[in-house]
Amino acid sequence: MAATNKISVIVCAAGKGERAGFDKNKLLAPLYGAPAIWHTLKKFDIKEIAEVIVAASEVDFEEISALCKPFNYKVIKGGKTRTESVKNALAAVTGDIVLIHDGARPFLSKSLILDCIDGVKKFGSAVCAVKLTDTAVCGQLGLITDRLDRETTFRVQTPQGFLTEDIRRAYKLAGNKIYTDDSAVYGEFIAQPRLIDGEESNLKLTFKSDFMRELPRFGGACGLTGFGVDVHAFGKKQKFVKLCGVEIPCDEGLIAHSDGDVALHAVMDAVLSAAGLKDIGHYFPDNDPTFKDADSALLLEKVIEIIGKQGLTVGNLSVAIQAEKPRLAPFIEKSVERLSALTGAKKKNISITAGTCEGLGFVGERLGICVYAVATLKEVN
Repeated sequence: MAATNKISVIVCAAGKGERAGFDKNKLLAPLYGAPAIWHTLKKFDIKEIAEVIVAASEVDFEEISALCKPFNYKVIKGGKTRTESVKNALAAVTGDIVLIHDGARPFLSKSLILDCIDGVKKFGSAVCAVKLTDTAVCGQLGLITDRLDRETTFRVQTPQGFLTEDIRRAYKLAGNKIYTDDSAVYGEFIAQPRLIDGEESNLKLTFKSDFMRELPRFGGACGLTGFGVDVHAFGKKQKFVKLCGVEIPCDEGLIAHSDGDVALHAVMDAVLSAAGLKDIGHYFPDNDPTFKDADSALLLEKVIEIIGKQGLTVGNLSVAIQAEKPRLAPFIEKSVERLSALTGAKKKNISITAGTCEGLGFVGERLGICVYAVATLKEVN
């Protein structure tokens, strides 16, 4: 095949990721200071890729569309299953070759993408896979029923690449049958898929522990310490953002189920973490219409009530805001006063810092705001 063939990519992002326990699509949860899906999208922003089509659910369509806009990626409505989402996306593909990738795999390398493209050009298909190193068995009712030869057993990953017309025809022939990956559809109706070397680092985000390891709690004279982080993307049509309960002029707002106060969200998670409790998604789920456009200041007051029932109060707060816009320096003092009033912590024990990312990454590209917060709790006297 000619090296000039147009390459398309489908990113599957329409799932719920319920096993991660975020009470929302795990792909919108923070990972290294940005929504997890943003890291995946960024990996395909290379000259070799002509178009990227992202399948998103109706619930997340607006937020994922905002994240895709700077890349000029096309967003389509996904289906109830991964199979339906891929089928919908294939209808929009214009390239001769298509790579299909899970949005929950943000750690793939550029070299893996290029290897997958090269594999399709050489063999007609290319499925990334890693050979098993552990002994593999089959089990039923708690008993080993069979043993697999680890020399011929692989863990299949994405991306998986195909000639567009082949995989499109395979999905058409599949009808309403549901598959867990694209190689199974291709293998059933077209030909045996070609395996290529995957990467051990190309892990799939499945559980909350995959996003960050649990931070230790510290006791003693300093009380209990917790960490919180949150991120929201720009894209809401309004002339301000809310941070620490303060309205700050801006050319656009932050997309969120509530009022989008990303700073208070990080503070709430830090306070709840310090108390050994669940995150704000548990107490204020974003699929509950009660909290649609909710004032985050009122939610923080509820959090303070919750920890108060455990005999705890906020002692210290450290809040680090990363934003290229708006300019925050004139609002720091007012934000400290507001946080003090909401949490009961003394103003001298609250620190708010604001910085940029020097044009780097999700924040640096002016796509959103990320906030980190550390809270120390003490027993009520």
